[in-house]
Amino acid sequence: MDYDLKIVGGTIVDGGGSQGYRGDLGIRDGRVVALGEARGEATRSMDAGGLVVCPGFVDIHTHYDAQVLWDPMLTISPWHGVTTAVMGNCGFGVAPMRPHDRQGIMRTLEKVEGMSYEALEAGLGLDWPFESFPDYLATVEGRGTAINLAAFIGHTPVRLYVMGAEASEREATAREVEAMADIVRQAMAAGAIGFSTSQAATHHAFDGRPIPSRLAAFSEVDALVGAMAESGGGIMQCTIGKKLFHDEMTELARRHKVPVTWTALLSGMAGPGSHKRHLQRTAEQRAEGLNIVPQVACRPILFDFDFGEPFPFEMLPLFGDTMRTDRQGKKAIYRDDSFRRNFKADTDPKVKNLLADWAGRTMISTAPADRTLEERPLAAVAAQRGIDPIDLALDLSIDSDFAARFRMPFLNFDHDEVGELLADDNTVVALSDAGAHASQLCDACYATHLLGHWSRDEGAMPLEKAVHMLTRKPADLMGLKDRGRLALGGPADVVLFDPDSVGASGLSRVHDLPAGQDRLVAQAMGIQAVIVNGTVIREDGADAVSPGDGLPGQMLRSGRAA
Repeated sequence: MDYDLKIVGGTIVDGGGSQGYRGDLGIRDGRVVALGEARGEATRSMDAGGLVVCPGFVDIHTHYDAQVLWDPMLTISPWHGVTTAVMGNCGFGVAPMRPHDRQGIMRTLEKVEGMSYEALEAGLGLDWPFESFPDYLATVEGRGTAINLAAFIGHTPVRLYVMGAEASEREATAREVEAMADIVRQAMAAGAIGFSTSQAATHHAFDGRPIPSRLAAFSEVDALVGAMAESGGGIMQCTIGKKLFHDEMTELARRHKVPVTWTALLSGMAGPGSHKRHLQRTAEQRAEGLNIVPQVACRPILFDFDFGEPFPFEMLPLFGDTMRTDRQGKKAIYRDDSFRRNFKADTDPKVKNLLADWAGRTMISTAPADRTLEERPLAAVAAQRGIDPIDLALDLSIDSDFAARFRMPFLNFDHDEVGELLADDNTVVALSDAGAHASQLCDACYATHLLGHWSRDEGAMPLEKAVHMLTRKPADLMGLKDRGRLALGGPADVVLFDPDSVGASGLSRVHDLPAGQDRLVAQAMGIQAVIVNGTVIREDGADAVSPGDGLPGQMLRSGRAA
């Protein structure tokens, strides 16, 4: 046969942004060998009439570092057309990691990335088959994955490996910084695509202390980015904070001549219209020749949370004690009248912070004692009862032993401002956070949402541009050498979708994580088939492969498969 698979009669959109055209695509040995016209016979043919045939989507902001070790299918990303994912963002990861630090890092991932400790312990255990970052990549590669993966080397595990418990207490010595730099060099040699770190005020370890990367002096970050740059490539990813923002990113990009991407430029970061000054600063950086790219999201950041793990509020000093106590201790804090007064004052509609008037835009998502309250506005129920909405939220939480849950638009909920962020060519669409915050949010469906809501329904960008934003643009930024495009001789990562029906469903809660833990998922609509390196992994909304089949995903070491 001339082809293992031939896709006929579809509209080919190659990922480069150019106009789509009707044609065929031929695949043999995992690569594209015919594009536009595919004469000859195939072992299997797919009729793509009425469908778009495009590169697989490239998700550059995931936290699959732990999940991949028990879920090689990387659900739910492939449901929505993702064929390549980048993990290790925000300075997190599970390698390098000494055996005695494993429980601590799992507790930290539970706290800062909303991962269930019970799921992590059941899924990973404590007897990990790796310690170093190179061994971690080899372990993931050896077990196989449904989609392609690339990985950052994360600052927090590197710091913890070198400094132990003191990583969350102090700045590093010169000798410790050099030891960290050696680990970064080793990771880059093994195939890391770059170095990631975080200075985010919301990032706390399980004991309430800042995560290790937040204790780093700028000179330490500078040295580690320098170690990355010595490899001759690599990109820095950072989650911003007071000690790491525009000025510092500019200095790092200038000095080391490396690309920098940051998380995240969202609507409402500092009130209405605040995104505009960051877009302007980015334009100035890029005019200077610096490749500094903010990551933006195409969906509202909706947190579905409970007050047992009040992640959205942990940036407030008022919540410091809640991170250092158990469930009964939290209840005592929440019952305290002075705490309640301060909570109301700190989030009053007139204050200038991200949480101003949070109760006014929050829904009650779960109310075990009274299901009639579910999907009703917190403020409306409180008004009906004649009490303050914050008092109601805390009362429902205490009375239900924190089973009551609330859904709050945290950021990025101003539709017009999000449209402006997406329209700016200096940004990149990302921030799925897939693998993290599983019980609190689900944005792994962002690709189908962009295509269905923003491109088709809103007409915010042509379909070809939307595909470009999901494929070649993020792949090129990350240095993924031949992904995110359909080209002769290139890897056959392909998605077939119906442009008239593509989209993401609403969220539902399932209990399919290890130890029966829960997460939110969204179904994909209009995705007909997903192909990774020539193998059909999804078809008609169902998996076409299983973990025992010899999965086709590849580890993209230094951005390229072996």
